[in-house]
Amino acid sequence: MQATTLSTLPPPLPERADGDFIIEARGLGKTYGSQPALVDFSVQVPPGTIGLLGPNGAGKSTFIKCLLNLETPTTGTARVLGRDIRAANRASRERVGYSPEQDCHIAGMAGCEYVTYCGQLSGMPMRVARQRTHEILDLVGMGQERYRPVDTYSTGMRQRVKLAQALVHDPKVIFLDEPTNGLDPSGREHILKLIGSLWRDLGISVVMSSHLLRDVERVCDRVIIIGNGRLLEHDSIVALKNRHRRIVELAPASEVERFVTVLTSTGAKLTRLSNGKLRVESESDSIEWILQLMRAHGLPPAEIVANPDALHELFIQSIGTAHGSQP
Repeated sequence: MQATTLSTLPPPLPERADGDFIIEARGLGKTYGSQPALVDFSVQVPPGTIGLLGPNGAGKSTFIKCLLNLETPTTGTARVLGRDIRAANRASRERVGYSPEQDCHIAGMAGCEYVTYCGQLSGMPMRVARQRTHEILDLVGMGQERYRPVDTYSTGMRQRVKLAQALVHDPKVIFLDEPTNGLDPSGREHILKLIGSLWRDLGISVVMSSHLLRDVERVCDRVIIIGNGRLLEHDSIVALKNRHRRIVELAPASEVERFVTVLTSTGAKLTRLSNGKLRVESESDSIEWILQLMRAHGLPPAEIVANPDALHELFIQSIGTAHGSQP
């Protein structure tokens, strides 16, 4: 088979103003030698907080690097903020922030010097970049450490300064690759809260790549699941959970045994959990049948949580499906 070259790629997508999507990919593919890293990846992503979810090696970082023009796609094309990814102009770079998974600091530079320099590279005047740097370093929770060389930072502090350099120039969208790696619990909590506030408070869209399901579920309102370089799922987290609602957990206020008897009589699979709750599996996509059952039998009130592990189960199912159909 003839190798794909730049000349065989489709023509660039026409530029357009920001609209309904921050990312539009069409047939995007990337191959390293004979190993495909992305396969026919097509997606349209609206503004907001988006989790890019998949196991290590799934193609998450490759997807981000293609969108940022750090890697050249083998096939297909894409737009970020309405601009074709192959139109490597300064105007588009000024509107995008990127925090890579690997360390990206410059040896010997203090944290504040490094972030200021990154601001200048993004087109900011020196004075503005310096002032903005200290505002952003405050935002990410860095104190006097900012005056020390980045080489001396802990893993957690390096993660904070990477986030700061990605935000210093006020981008419209920021790409974060494994932003909580190496953070202790308190540092993780601070960074996740900050990431969650970027869209809500500042209007900055976030694309956060992670293999940690709980981090994505915590701060994102939309998720893209990748496995073996393929797009497996893309939807809002609420919609994904609703589409896969099969499991319900109940915490009866009283009369637990009556709940057990009534639920078992319907043929539903029932499990008693160690925390005293009841786990019910059925074929229904709704909890309405449980509510009707409670009314019909005069059962006492109960806390009902529909499919608390829906995203986790969907993730496991999707990855299993991908492994069954490897490219």
